[in-house]
Amino acid sequence: MLTKRKKANEIAKGKRHDTDTGSPEVQIAILTRRIEELSAHLDKNRKDLHSRRGLLGLVADRRKHLKYLEATDKRGYSAIVKKLGLKK
Repeated sequence: MLTKRKKANEIAKGKRHDTDTGSPEVQIAILTRRIEELSAHLDKNRKDLHSRRGLLGLVADRRKHLKYLEATDKRGYSAIVKKLGLKK
């Protein structure tokens, strides 16, 4: 589960300015953290198919955000991919 402290850390990693909470970079950072936590859960609980479906939804949502960011801001896309260690 993503606590307020963890979410605040992810927002700090991706924010464009001091009050930024909704830019694509921030959303991608938050989704990446949730995906990592859910992946760790699924490593322990292999039969949890409901969580697996949620994970697939999160991955699809992150992919959409990355695609949008790549189309609108190439530098921002490259920076967030490098910062979070994502493939592409």
